[in-house]
Amino acid sequence: MKTVFKQSILALFFVSLTACQAKTKKLETTVASNQPETHKPTTVSKANKQFIKVALLLDTSNSMDGLIDQAKAQLWEIVNELSYAKCNAMKPNLQIALYEYGNDNLNGNEGYIRQVLAFSQDLDEISKELFSLTTRGGNEYCGYVIQTALNQLQWGNNPDDLKLIFIAGNEPFTQGRVPYKVAGKLAHSKDVTVNTIFCGDYNQGISSYWKDGADVTHGNYMAINHNHETVHIASPYDASILELNNKLNKTYVAYGSYGKDKMELQAEQDVNAQGYSEANAVSRAVSKSSHLYKNASWDLIDASESASFEYKNLKDSDLPKALQGKSKEEIKSYLDTKRNERKAIQEQIQDLNAKRKQYVAQQQKEGNNSLENAMLNAIKSQAKKKNYKWE
Repeated sequence: MKTVFKQSILALFFVSLTACQAKTKKLETTVASNQPETHKPTTVSKANKQFIKVALLLDTSNSMDGLIDQAKAQLWEIVNELSYAKCNAMKPNLQIALYEYGNDNLNGNEGYIRQVLAFSQDLDEISKELFSLTTRGGNEYCGYVIQTALNQLQWGNNPDDLKLIFIAGNEPFTQGRVPYKVAGKLAHSKDVTVNTIFCGDYNQGISSYWKDGADVTHGNYMAINHNHETVHIASPYDASILELNNKLNKTYVAYGSYGKDKMELQAEQDVNAQGYSEANAVSRAVSKSSHLYKNASWDLIDASESASFEYKNLKDSDLPKALQGKSKEEIKSYLDTKRNERKAIQEQIQDLNAKRKQYVAQQQKEGNNSLENAMLNAIKSQAKKKNYKWE
């Protein structure tokens, strides 16, 4: 079911970025942190902070290698497309959760289901978990995994949030002891829309109830060719963007007990993206220059942009060597310099990417039955209900 995995991942990113805030309101937001208690900003009230919450339910049974490869290869380009979404001139936040199901390595008493990642805004962590998935034949219980995700995840009660589930697979939707219509009714009660992605023939997906599984919550049903090989189009701007990405990495100021590990994870996901092609690495670099790439839990620059951040709460031992023993004013000056440097680099990447997008569009062929196209078309269609627009 690797094919399923890929679809789910792509769907997730599409959904996250396309969801749009229906109206302006105040929400209580907390900057998540893996740092010591003194680094955790207190809860603050911010306006216009709607969340798009997307749960990806991926079948990791056998035969899905092609789909998983598509997901890995197309993940960042999907994120980029979602980053252009706006609603009422606001850019929504994104949270993604990941489940795997249908794998013999999982606990049969729990429906062969595992929560890989709860709702998270950490794109590096999401990429890491995607690359770590493996497949093995098993029993695929769609209704069971949908119900599990609905009960375990914190969906919240904000009516303006966009709440979506994407489930991908290729076995009958009716398997397992939890009927999909029961799970669909629960989803409806939580204002969650279920979208289904069948890996195979469109009509076969209908006959095995994948379309009906989406219809229950007025979601989208899609069928894709999971064996389709992703074609990356190189552009004359790629080398410059990758050079800027190296400079961008040097603007991060890791702090706390997990800072060093998170910085290594960032570099690791750069390598994973590069492993598919230079063009894919470029797509990731573009994602890192967008508002969706947030690292407040380990990067001092992102953390300091929270209204609740206080320099006095920083422990000297948690700071990088360059800032240890420095005064509040010296630390602030250092971060401001790095922040301005980062902003300038991100703007350069975005400017080059605008030219890159135009070049790639001229080279692409129409009629590509890939996960990326299927998911983007579905997400943009649903986003209209929330008044989303693309820049």
